[in-house]
Amino acid sequence: DLKISKKEIGINESVKVTCKIKNTGSVAGDEVVQLYIKDLIATFAQPVIALKGFQRIHLKAGESKEVTFSVTPEMLSILDEKLQPVVEPGDFKIMIGASSADIRLMSLLTVK
Repeated sequence: DLKISKKEIGINESVKVTCKIKNTGSVAGDEVVQLYIKDLIATFAQPVIALKGFQRIHLKAGESKEVTFSVTPEMLSILDEKLQPVVEPGDFKIMIGASSADIRLMSLLTVK
């Protein structure tokens, strides 16, 4: 249930990323929902994926909760040759997971 409020944005726009998390177990527990972003074609070298947000939630057995992240221009920016932050147009992979090795949801966001 990964939803992005807009699939295409301008370089100064933000979007909401929402997903539903469900405890499928028989006991209550906590989950740390993590938001990762990857710039698919950046002018300068970037990390393979970057952790940009997280939320710890508590779920009772069988309970579902909706988690929302705001993806801002600052989260999409990279440093240019003058070490100034800039948002480059292109595609960004938006990923939700329990860790970087356990990505469970992903979608694309295009910056125009």
